Amino acid sequence: MLQRPLYQDIWKELSHNKAMIFMAGPRQAGKTTFSQQIAKEFSQSLYFNWDIPANKKQLIEDPTFFEHLDRKDPSRPLIILDEIHKYRGWKNYLKGIYDQFHQEYLFLILGSGRLDIFQKGGDSLAGRYFLFHLWPLTLAELNPRRKNFPSFAKNPLEVPPLHPSTKPTWETLSRLSGFPEPFLSGKTAFYQRWAPIYAQQLIREDIRNATNIKHIDTVETLFSLLSSRVGSPLSLASLSGDLQTSFTSIRDWLEIFERFYLIFRLSPFSRKISRAITKEKKLYLFDYVQIQDPAIRFENMVALELFRAMNTWNDLGWGPFSLSYLRNKEKEEVDFLITKNRKPHLLIEAKFNDTQISRALLKFQSQLNVPAIQLVNKNDTCKIIKNEAQKVLVVSAHRWLAELP
Repeated sequence: MLQRPLYQDIWKELSHNKAMIFMAGPRQAGKTTFSQQIAKEFSQSLYFNWDIPANKKQLIEDPTFFEHLDRKDPSRPLIILDEIHKYRGWKNYLKGIYDQFHQEYLFLILGSGRLDIFQKGGDSLAGRYFLFHLWPLTLAELNPRRKNFPSFAKNPLEVPPLHPSTKPTWETLSRLSGFPEPFLSGKTAFYQRWAPIYAQQLIREDIRNATNIKHIDTVETLFSLLSSRVGSPLSLASLSGDLQTSFTSIRDWLEIFERFYLIFRLSPFSRKISRAITKEKKLYLFDYVQIQDPAIRFENMVALELFRAMNTWNDLGWGPFSLSYLRNKEKEEVDFLITKNRKPHLLIEAKFNDTQISRALLKFQSQLNVPAIQLVNKNDTCKIIKNEAQKVLVVSAHRWLAELP
């Protein structure tokens, strides 16, 4: 069984302070398996899954069914509730059992729909839980020698060490994705069988059952078009024209794709810097292997590594960090900007083959006065170039990304 020490650390930190923990993330990213690993640390635990009819019947007939758990010792049991957000009254149910039992039990709530969508004002669960995310495997997670956060934050441009395993791991991720089942299979044929079933299950089962979408065939067509739109500002009007569907429907369907972790989107950095006025978001896929263009797939992989890192740092309370991109009126662009407290923190450009520093990267760095990194897909590349008062690190992507805490 694949161990996930990165998330073990997050679980231990959060569960030490709260009796109810939400764990959200894409379907088949490994949430259930990880919860089983956590359960092994407890002398007594109980697993419940709303998708299992017998479990569903049990909760409806007896909302405090977990009280019938046979105790082995006086320690606090772990109660795992999987996909409970599909229960119509789930928020009030969790509020009730938390208020009544939080001193006697530890609750772990799993969900493949976005549990964090309910963190807005007026949430009846406010103050009762901590949330963290479990993502598909990334290079940094698979590197046991990655940096700790204080070390990374002190010097993100530090020359990363050479580890012989990072390049082949990066290539395997590119070929099989970071979803544990196809990644661990090691076989391209397995991924080719897995991928269409995965997308179909999400759209035709999870999304259709949880929403009022009627034109599910059009939704599937929309998703099939997105792999060719990755990495560029996404025009909803263009998609609307291609599908002969309303702008509002396209907007709503993309939001649903985000909610169910089929895609994630990055907004342009909005602070008033020189002519950075575009409002279109850039779109990326969690299952990036379907992207045919190697350079765009490379950019998507970089995006997911950074997206995972931002979410991990925020889940642990090190932020708030966010990930965006830069683009001005002249269409000069830098792929990624990490911000902290809404202030520019680190610029990152993804170049598949080009080790010549991007002119846009140098220009935006001079404007923002922050460190910058250009990640390339070439092996054994590592240069530090001065740009006025700042520096740019040009480095092999697999070397630098493997160090991300």
